[in-house]
Amino acid sequence: MLLQIRGILSTVTLLDLVDIVIVAFVLYKLYFAIKDTRAVSLLKGLVVLMFATLVSKWLGLNVINWVLQKTMTVVMVALPVVFQPELRRALEQLGRGKFFSKNGLMNEEEAQKLLEEITRAVTTLSKNKIGALLVFEREIGLNDYIETGMQIDGLVSSEFLANIFIPNTPMHDGAVIIRSNRVMAAGCLLPLTEDRTLNKELGTRHRAAIGISEQTDCMVVVVSEETGTVSYAQGGRLVRYLDGESLKSKLRPFLVRKQMTLTDLLNWRPS
Repeated sequence: MLLQIRGILSTVTLLDLVDIVIVAFVLYKLYFAIKDTRAVSLLKGLVVLMFATLVSKWLGLNVINWVLQKTMTVVMVALPVVFQPELRRALEQLGRGKFFSKNGLMNEEEAQKLLEEITRAVTTLSKNKIGALLVFEREIGLNDYIETGMQIDGLVSSEFLANIFIPNTPMHDGAVIIRSNRVMAAGCLLPLTEDRTLNKELGTRHRAAIGISEQTDCMVVVVSEETGTVSYAQGGRLVRYLDGESLKSKLRPFLVRKQMTLTDLLNWRPS
């Protein structure tokens, strides 16, 4: 065994190592290019399908294996169509020189400041009965929806958000999507929920908030234009009639993430 490994290693040249490193780096960057989209879920489904095909062949399940193989053929043909937005985005980033750029992370101090700015902005909008729709990106990326609006990439502030939602302006009726502590886009279009059991009083903003929270793990804050009521949507559920403090308590667990210390790690117990 050792002789075989030594023989294989003896055939590896410096050029082969460079080749492997380049391929690994490109795959790494491709992953980050699609990780903020729904393509990740599709890729997971493809991996499961491939695994099921191999298992069915190993177990001798001929009919199931035949069906899965035909399905895989159809999937491979459909992949360029399914991933068309992601492929286009990757090529655009490559052309703009952004393919190799890094995204910054928000520290705890920035998260606390973001919480204060959001609460202040929502309180102001609520008092003036100005409709607003704020979407906070989490693990599942929202690039597909960011592209439907006007891309901004600006630092979040209460004054900035209040100006975006001024009535009778182009971006007033759309959603603002926030990633970390930056406004990525405004005037974005969101999918509406298909739940027919909702209260008839809920308008398009609330239905869009529930719709996007059903399809992703984002959290959404809604300000009603008619009543000034502040609501919160996550996981397809809507909580209404929030004040400033209750809104803070809802947002804090997601926006202010405590860094785990060595003591926390030693005292950690599985739930």
